[in-house]
Amino acid sequence: MFWNDLKSEVASVVAIGDRREALTGVEYDSRRVKPGAVFVAMKGGSTDGNRYIDKAISAGAGAIITDSAPTVDHLMVYQPGLPVLEVEHGRRALAEASRAFFQHPELKLKSIGITGTNGKTTTAFLTEALLNAASRKSVLIGTIEYHIAGVTRPSIHTTPESRDLFELMAEGAELGATELVTEVSSHALDQGRVYGLEFDVAIFTNLTRDHLDYHRTMEEYFAAKKLLFDGSRYRGPRVAVINAHDEHSEKLSAAAKKAGSEIRNYGINNGDWRAENLKLIPAGAEFDLKTPAGSAKVRSKLAGEVNVLNLLAAFTAAHARGVEFSALITAIPNLQPVPGRFQTVDGGQDFTVIVDYAHTDDALINLTALAQKMKPTPGSRVITLFGCGGDRDRTKRPRMGRAAGMGSDLVVATSDNPRSEDPSAILAEIIPGLKETDVEFLVEPDRAKAIEIALTQAKTGDIVLIAGKGHETEQILADRTIPFDDAAVARSVLRTIQKAGAQ
Repeated sequence: MFWNDLKSEVASVVAIGDRREALTGVEYDSRRVKPGAVFVAMKGGSTDGNRYIDKAISAGAGAIITDSAPTVDHLMVYQPGLPVLEVEHGRRALAEASRAFFQHPELKLKSIGITGTNGKTTTAFLTEALLNAASRKSVLIGTIEYHIAGVTRPSIHTTPESRDLFELMAEGAELGATELVTEVSSHALDQGRVYGLEFDVAIFTNLTRDHLDYHRTMEEYFAAKKLLFDGSRYRGPRVAVINAHDEHSEKLSAAAKKAGSEIRNYGINNGDWRAENLKLIPAGAEFDLKTPAGSAKVRSKLAGEVNVLNLLAAFTAAHARGVEFSALITAIPNLQPVPGRFQTVDGGQDFTVIVDYAHTDDALINLTALAQKMKPTPGSRVITLFGCGGDRDRTKRPRMGRAAGMGSDLVVATSDNPRSEDPSAILAEIIPGLKETDVEFLVEPDRAKAIEIALTQAKTGDIVLIAGKGHETEQILADRTIPFDDAAVARSVLRTIQKAGAQ
């Protein structure tokens, strides 16, 4: 692609200079700039990309797009002849330049966007699996990993910057993908990272208290989620799939309908796409599925009411993408649990161990409630291990302590990802919530030791929940990041327990 072609697709205030050689890329990180690439310098929440323009030029940048008027004046004097665009919105310009450079992959893939506090990852995996069962190739973008037409890559962000998203889509389209399934975080919506995409289907899972370190209030948090549906910043979806149980569903449905969307509400004994006569069983769940497209008896390997809701959302979205009702029903029994989402760890022990990503008070309430229903005998206990992340919303710490205490018979409070904070200080803010309940609790800042304590406390028939990190394979400390996998640590402890019992 050439500069004149690219700049014609970017809304600009000022355009200076020209370039006849072909462009080699579009980048927003000066460390990734190669000779002949366009560097997009944009102001962000924590840094200003305009500070790195000189580094980009030194690396061979062939053109600059900037949202800083003083930067343009500087370049006119000190870099005469360098093609420069001044834009009003840096992230919007990044999306416009990227989709042009990668030859508009958004026109080749139909997009499903999933937003909500909890359930995004599971719903994304299930939606992709249902599409794949109908022989659709897809691109999956989410918290755990990325899938590019069947090829798995590590996830960098839940929702990457638009430039990276368009590149992944372009790679998928080249490999025959026709669908994009992506988690869409509130940060991404607020910052404009999905600008330039047109979502055919958008899913809303729920909204509970989280990320208030960024959004400040629940009203601002909801406003960010609503951007995916209301047509104010992004084009409204053709079909909006909305959790009928959430208190925001009516308001969100009205906003999406005003934007021209078809509304599909889902729920348990609620909504037009619903599960009735739900029965939770050790191997998952059974229910009668009632929808405008048909009805059927369903048996799923996914345990708990929350996963039934996730399945309903995925089913409804996949049907909206044209997959036949009968094909979806046939695929459901083969759907597998998502890594780190109610993942069982079996080391031959006579109690149950479950690793789950639950990291909000609402998620802990749901997780412990499900575990209580699963107890094999009245004397069995639910033992919950959890912590709270550092440098994040501090107000949820006592609430999470209260949630864990109310739903458990024993709690082990520990570290999550403490980041720059003192783990003991985080625990001190969790403990008041635990004390509001009558639960017995233990405190151990070292997460590996805490897992050992929780598992050695377990007796026959107990259910041990290791919550908060789920699929994560690292722990972020103040001075370093270390390898850490809850499931792997649990397996190691279980092996030790088994060996000790055999002696």
